[in-house]
Amino acid sequence: MNGRTTEDRGRLVEDRLGLRAHVFGEERAILVGIDKGDSGAPIEARMRELAALSETAGVEVLAELVQRRKRPDPPTFIGKGKVEELSAAVAELGADVVIFSDELTPAQARNLEERLTVKVIDRTQLIMDIFAQRAATKEARLQVELAQLRYLLPRLRGWGEALTRAGAGIGTRGPGETKLELDRFKITRRIHAIERRLGKAEAERKLRRRKRSRSDLPQVAIVGYTNSGKTTLLNRICSSDSLVEDKLFATLDPRVRRGEVGGGRFALFIDTVGFIRDLPHHLIPAFAATLEAVRYSDLILHVVDLSSPSWEEDYRSVLETLEREVFEPDVPHPPILNALNKIDLLESPIDRITGVPISAKEGRNIDSLLAEMGGVLFAGDRAVELFVPYSALDALYSLADPDGIRVIERSSGGIRVSLVASQRELARLCAAGMRISASSSPPA
Repeated sequence: MNGRTTEDRGRLVEDRLGLRAHVFGEERAILVGIDKGDSGAPIEARMRELAALSETAGVEVLAELVQRRKRPDPPTFIGKGKVEELSAAVAELGADVVIFSDELTPAQARNLEERLTVKVIDRTQLIMDIFAQRAATKEARLQVELAQLRYLLPRLRGWGEALTRAGAGIGTRGPGETKLELDRFKITRRIHAIERRLGKAEAERKLRRRKRSRSDLPQVAIVGYTNSGKTTLLNRICSSDSLVEDKLFATLDPRVRRGEVGGGRFALFIDTVGFIRDLPHHLIPAFAATLEAVRYSDLILHVVDLSSPSWEEDYRSVLETLEREVFEPDVPHPPILNALNKIDLLESPIDRITGVPISAKEGRNIDSLLAEMGGVLFAGDRAVELFVPYSALDALYSLADPDGIRVIERSSGGIRVSLVASQRELARLCAAGMRISASSSPPA
């Protein structure tokens, strides 16, 4: 066998609160997938992504097993023959965990663990574990824990049924239905406690969003498939030093930075968590801050990694997630500009997608990208002359671009200035007591 002791097996069986539903650093895994031959992402891309997710979670991948079949086997997902083949590989390689590329039902997970005698998890659990490892804010950690507990409940029930039937599981030392019900009660109580705390966190998030919305700076939400280079681009535009890692989900909590778009105009750039195809539904609430940042932005900057072999599937996955989870029906959504990243890794140009080709890492074509963004964000700006009473000077210097103000003349009652401002800025300035001169130019 693979060296697993009776004590290890007992701990696996007796784990009622879900430790075996998680992966831990330095574990060794075998990855398993099914090639259904459908129109989705190729199995090679799915397995490559599963390996990258495993690496991000700190798991060493020992081997991959792929089976061709149109639909999963209801009891074991891969069928009796493949289970035997997988069991032999587990024993030979000494694997600690088997990770499946598709979501398993509670019964499938239970049956596989009984036959393989090692921990079995699926892609959804792996992603939730990565989120749990990397979430930095209190709200993000609570959202991930809530998703994990909701995912665990039905699987706890399935495991319990296997262990309370005499001789049915790996061992027959299960805690019994009374202990199982107590565990369910504990998890349910914790879920309700987290939901109450998240309600308060949501109110705080709305307050922060209102404060940002009062700013005259437009907001740009940077979105894209995970590991597409969003944070690198944020650092390039805003001269910031946010952590950049060559791992999936390196950014989980939205970051907000101020950056110049061009011509002395500035915007707030919001770096969001990376999207991923077939995003587990249980994790949608953990994206709450990201989804709101995108929904209420003035421009969506979609970073596309053209060097990825699956960039077209990744691109469609992001757009589908935006349509399904972010954009509201019958409500106009912000304009989308594609930043076609990592052109430094391409042997030849790709012309099957519109956008601005860039290299965020090397800084190539960033000026062209900023110009495109400025044309969208400040399309309604106008050059105006204003009479500013001295009592309103403070409001004048709260403009997004105070350095662009030019004083034309001074008088006893105030000053006359020229500047470029957005419609929202002009409305606020006029409310503060300023007057627009009749010689001002019309809107651009």
